[in-house]
Amino acid sequence: MAVSVNLDSLLDKAYENLPLTDILDAPVAALSGVSEGDAEKLKAAFNIKTVRDLGTNKYFRAAVTLLDLEKNSG
Repeated sequence: MAVSVNLDSLLDKAYENLPLTDILDAPVAALSGVSEGDAEKLKAAFNIKTVRDLGTNKYFRAAVTLLDLEKNSG
């Protein structure tokens, strides 16, 4: 089953029509609201260079897991 998702609100204009793999391998500044300065800080602090790096970072994943646990606890 094919799934279609509109990611336009999550991405800068230049990345809206790219395949998912290209988006994941794009710099984190491809995300709407993440500036080049923000991207540099993420790189310096966590060695995060791509959207994929951000999504797989253990600290960010831990934070999401904690939020999910809170949401499902009551």
